[in-house]
Amino acid sequence: MKNTVKFFLLFLIAGFAACKKNISEVTYQGGTAPVLTASSTLPMVLDIANKSNNAVTLSWTNPNYTFSTGPSSQDVSYTLQFDTTGSNFTNPKMFEMSVAKDLSTTLTVNSLNAALLTMGLAENVAHNMEIRVKSTLVNKSIPLYSNVIKLTVTPYLDVKYPVPAKLYITGNATPGNWMGGGDPELGSQKFTKISSTQFQITVPLSANNSYLFVPVYGDWGNKYGGAGSNNANNVSGDDFKPNGGDLKAPGTSKTYTITVDFKTGKFTVQ
Repeated sequence: MKNTVKFFLLFLIAGFAACKKNISEVTYQGGTAPVLTASSTLPMVLDIANKSNNAVTLSWTNPNYTFSTGPSSQDVSYTLQFDTTGSNFTNPKMFEMSVAKDLSTTLTVNSLNAALLTMGLAENVAHNMEIRVKSTLVNKSIPLYSNVIKLTVTPYLDVKYPVPAKLYITGNATPGNWMGGGDPELGSQKFTKISSTQFQITVPLSANNSYLFVPVYGDWGNKYGGAGSNNANNVSGDDFKPNGGDLKAPGTSKTYTITVDFKTGKFTVQ
């Protein structure tokens, strides 16, 4: 009986050692960097009128990851990387787009434009871009990088609301109180345009009173206010819309900086 047990234990130990040896012998043999192609590499001037149209189709080959046991059975993931020429894909604002398993993807005019704007690139200016695809196995292991495709792309200004030439604040929360119809411009109530879509003003506000934004001082034909009912906004910032409700000032009377962004349709009060 003792000999039988002893033999059985030796058999288990030998089997375990053999399995461990077999597992340790599974090694990565290599892969082939994906080959990236584009449906067009001509300079592109993106147009908001065509935002639903296809801009470019990007396709790439299978990297064929192989191990000593044969081709990998793990799922392969792909990441498209967009960067400006000369940055060598080290730009902190580089745009990345994940693509699961597929070997191609099509970008619409709108999605390509959004990618460029996310990188902080100026609108209506031609930008020299570089695109590549990175393939990885599970947990982003064993990355392989494709060749680089170069494109010149001009993005367009994409805004939630048309950007007015000027912007003013009016209301009983402001030093100028509510404007009257036909009132001349009040310079102290005028915003400064700080970007292609943003306006900013630093102004005293009286607690819990109301205000609105207007593109023409003294003209009630157009205004911007809250997305909800009167004085229902978050006093630190919220959505705004054309012909919206009165905006409520913060609960403490003091000087605030208000930033209005027509690209996002949001304003902040700090």
